[in-house]
Amino acid sequence: MSSSENQETPNGRLNNTFRHSSPSSSNDGWKKRILIPTLLAGVAGAGTGLISKHRKSLGLANVSASYATNFAIITGCYCGAREFVIATRKTGPEDLWSSGIAGFGSGALLGRFYGGQFGAVRYSVIFAVVGTTADYTILKLKDVWRDYSTTTYQNFENAKKNENLLRLPEWFPIKILDEEALAAKRAQEEQFLAQRERIRSLRENGDS
Repeated sequence: MSSSENQETPNGRLNNTFRHSSPSSSNDGWKKRILIPTLLAGVAGAGTGLISKHRKSLGLANVSASYATNFAIITGCYCGAREFVIATRKTGPEDLWSSGIAGFGSGALLGRFYGGQFGAVRYSVIFAVVGTTADYTILKLKDVWRDYSTTTYQNFENAKKNENLLRLPEWFPIKILDEEALAAKRAQEEQFLAQRERIRSLRENGDS
């Protein structure tokens, strides 16, 4: 073990921490952006096989497995190519140019295997358009969800501070009355009961 590794200065500790934590965070990013989409694509492919028109002739299990495998391979190749492009260009997941380049490259590779030269051209364009559109949509949905979560949390905190957690909307037919409204309603009820008692007593006196 070298002397530089045994240094106990703040800079040394910072460098060691960075050296040990950076690969872990990088691996987590790769898992989220490659492994999870690939698994979700496999599940979606299996679901597509359940409604395929070929399930009766070829068998439900075979069709579902075939769709799941193809979807997983396509998604895994695209996501892997995208991560390679991102690492090469030293950009982030938000860079849609990396998505387009990855879609073009992975589509050309898979299209070459499945459809020859014409398939390479066609699949490269399809993968580039579909992959970029999907990544753009996911980024927008993340922004919308982040804004919605922030707004909801702020509204909850504001309502909690103002003690308005139990306030019902204005259009709700049942209203929760405050102390003044309850006192006024109680006074109206007592006045109505007193008037009804006087009317009853007058009727009894008239009958007698």
